[in-house]
Amino acid sequence: MLAVVNRSSLSAVGIDTAERFGADAATLSMFAVVQLAVYGGMQIPVGLLLDRYGARPIMAIGMLLMAVGQLTLAFSPSVGVAIFARVLLGAGDAAVFPGVLRLIATWFPAQRGPLMSQLTGLVGQSGQLLALAPLAILLHATSWELVFGGIAGLCVLFAVLVYAVVRNHPAELPADVSVDTDTGAIRIVRSSIDTGVGIRAAWAHPGTRLAFWSHFTAPFAGTAFVLLWGMPFLTAGEGLEKGQAAGVLSVYVVVGMALGPIMGDLSRRIPHLRSRALVLPAVATQVVAWTVVIVWPGPAPLWLMYGLAVALAMGGPASMIAFDHARTHNPAHRLSTATGITNVGGFLAALVAIFAIGLALDLQGAGTPGTYRLDAFRLAFLLQFPLWALGWTFIVIERRKTRVLLGLEQPRGSSGRR
Repeated sequence: MLAVVNRSSLSAVGIDTAERFGADAATLSMFAVVQLAVYGGMQIPVGLLLDRYGARPIMAIGMLLMAVGQLTLAFSPSVGVAIFARVLLGAGDAAVFPGVLRLIATWFPAQRGPLMSQLTGLVGQSGQLLALAPLAILLHATSWELVFGGIAGLCVLFAVLVYAVVRNHPAELPADVSVDTDTGAIRIVRSSIDTGVGIRAAWAHPGTRLAFWSHFTAPFAGTAFVLLWGMPFLTAGEGLEKGQAAGVLSVYVVVGMALGPIMGDLSRRIPHLRSRALVLPAVATQVVAWTVVIVWPGPAPLWLMYGLAVALAMGGPASMIAFDHARTHNPAHRLSTATGITNVGGFLAALVAIFAIGLALDLQGAGTPGTYRLDAFRLAFLLQFPLWALGWTFIVIERRKTRVLLGLEQPRGSSGRR
C-alpha cells in the first residue's frame, strides 16, 4: 500500500507540481515517464538480488530508497533535482511488489499463491485511494515540504518494521522454497529473468507475444489517466471541482479492485476465450468511452466522467489476463522470462502515452496550468487511439497464431482435411 502511495503521489497534485517547478506539460510528463522507466528497468536487477539475498533486505532497502526520493522531492530546488527524486522513487518501488510475491511463494502453500497475489494487489490498490483526495487535501492544508517529508518518514518507519518483522522463509525451511502441500513437491523460488536463449525462446512462442500485446493494449490509458493526466484534465479541462475530480479517480480505483477477482475467475473458466471475451471487449469499451468524451460538445457531464472512469478501470484487470497467457504457454523454467517480457508491454505503452499527451499539449500552447484548455486536452488524448489500434491488431494476429499452434484452428489456406 505504501509503495503504491509513493508511486501515485503526484496523481492528485499534478497542477501543484507544475506550478511549483514552472514545468510545461512535456516536462511534467517526465516525472511519470522516468519513474515508470526506472521501475521497469529495475525488475531484472531486483530479481537477481532477491535470488541472492531474499525479500527482507531488498524490501527494506527499497523503502529507504523511496524515503530518500520523497525527501529529495520535498526540498527540490529545481525540475532536474525533482526528476532525480522520481528516479530514486522508481528504483525503490521496484523492490517492493516482487519482494512481496516472493514472500507469498515462501510462506504460503503453492495452491494459495494465486489468491494471496490477488489479495495483495487489492490491498496495494487501496494506496491509490490514499494518494488521491487525502494527499491533495493535506497538501493544500499544510505545505509541500511537510507532505512529502511525511511520506519519507513513513517509508523509513516501514523500512525498520520490514527488517525487524519480516523473515525470508519459515524457520523450519533451510532456504527460499515453495511447497505444494498436495504433492509434497518442493521447488526453489527464483525471481530472476533468464537471458539470451531464454528470452528468444519465450518470445518465439505466439502465446508470449499475445501476452505482451495484451498487457501493452489494455492498461495504458488508465495508467496515464490516474498517474498524471486525469486530475488536470478533469479540473482545468472539464471544469470539475477538485473533490468531484478526486471522486472520479476514486471510482476508477474501486471499480478496478472489484473487477480484478471477477475477471480472474472468468479467465480461469474460459482459458481459450480470454482475449476475445475479456481483453478485447475491455479495450473496445475504453475506445468507445474516450470517443464519446472527446466528441461531446462542451464540457462533458459528470455522469459521463464516471462512465469513463469505469471503462478505464476495466483495463487493469484485463491486463492481468496477459500473465495467464504467459503462464499457460511457457514451461516453468521460462516463466519468469515470459512474465518479464509481458510486463514490459504495459510499461512501454504507458510511457509513450504519458509523454505523447504532454508533448501534444505543449505543441498546442497549452502546456502549463494557466494555459490548459479542454480542446487541447481532447486532441492530446486522441494520441491514445494509434496505440489501441496497434495493440488490437497484434492481439488478433498472435491469438490466431497461438490457436493454430494449439490445434484449435486450421492455418489459413488449409482445406480442413487431414
